[in-house]
Amino acid sequence: MLRRALPSTARIPGRLAVLGLTALILGNRPLAAQDQEDSTRMGITYRNHRLEMRTADGNNLLTLQWRFQFRGATPRDGEETVAEELAATDQTSLRIRRARMKVGGHAYREWVQYYLEYDFPSSRLLDFRLTLGPPEAQVRIGQWKVNLNRERVQSSGEQEFVERSIVNRVFTLDRQAGVMLFGHLFAGTAADLRYYAGALTGTGAGNHENDDKALLWLGRLEWQPLGTDPGMSGGDLGRRTRPALTIAGAAATNRSEFTRFSGSGGGQLVGFSAGAPGQYRVNQAVLETAFKYRGVALQHESHWKQVEDRVEATATDFDGTYVQAALFPSEFVHDLPEPLEVGARWAAVHGGRESPESEMHEVGGVANWYFAGHQNKLSLDVFRITIDDPTGHAERWRGRLQWDVSF
Repeated sequence: MLRRALPSTARIPGRLAVLGLTALILGNRPLAAQDQEDSTRMGITYRNHRLEMRTADGNNLLTLQWRFQFRGATPRDGEETVAEELAATDQTSLRIRRARMKVGGHAYREWVQYYLEYDFPSSRLLDFRLTLGPPEAQVRIGQWKVNLNRERVQSSGEQEFVERSIVNRVFTLDRQAGVMLFGHLFAGTAADLRYYAGALTGTGAGNHENDDKALLWLGRLEWQPLGTDPGMSGGDLGRRTRPALTIAGAAATNRSEFTRFSGSGGGQLVGFSAGAPGQYRVNQAVLETAFKYRGVALQHESHWKQVEDRVEATATDFDGTYVQAALFPSEFVHDLPEPLEVGARWAAVHGGRESPESEMHEVGGVANWYFAGHQNKLSLDVFRITIDDPTGHAERWRGRLQWDVSF
């Protein structure tokens, strides 16, 4: 079970923070307008499926976007972690999976960027971050989805599948509070590189203090050998005429009371009890690739993770992999509709405290219809999920239909 990051009495300030920052940015205009009325005059436009407010000199920008995700699933849309749970799953669900407000832009200068994201179903301020500096060397401070692996950093609204793979639950670091140095070097050349180095609390979203003196340390390196960056969004919606490839690796180490993280904060993997401060040392690494060309998109990650229980003096290893591919059939058969994309994914996770031989697999496919890119799309996926562990063996088909829209 995950420990909720913020008690209900602490969630109201998150809403006030969003409103307060918006008022601060808009309210800054009269001070500058005393001497530079023309350059700071505010213009309001709607483009890229979001509302934009920008001063004439370009030094201040505020964007506002709403996002809704409606999902139906049968059987239940959950994260079954043991065979016994999967075998017992037999419900149909229909819910608003996500309902969010996104506020972003820059203040005073284009290199002073900010971003906030608030989720209404959970009453939780998910992201709040400042990013300073030029593309070659930027500093980020606040709370965000840390840059360990591509699948988690990708917005759920910009993925090709209804949900992330089964690998995500075991290996993600999710959102953390901290500071990070990152940048983009030698762009457009065979040495095109992105780097990330961060120090974070390592206690999950909503927890801004560490449980001991040990921080979460993270490093990541991305190489684009073809000089073109595939970007972080899923699919090749732009039908690239030049191939784009990235090869990346990342590693992290953390000591805390938790063995896993999610959007709700820190929690425990199956078989691990609630920890004491600093009880678990977690080391993990990932290798990944992504490729896009003429409507074809390939993506892969291979993870390794070790959880050391410093109280029980034990170590538990996990490994996980997923491979997915998607394409637009109209690129190969011109009579087929252009908005249609189809894809397939296979994923597996091995390891566990109660049994090192525990395994979980999924294999399935997806069909997407893009009304307006990732900003308005309908997705249908079907997966076969298999779990083998000490509670038994279980297999189950699951189908999900989802509409994701932003405006």
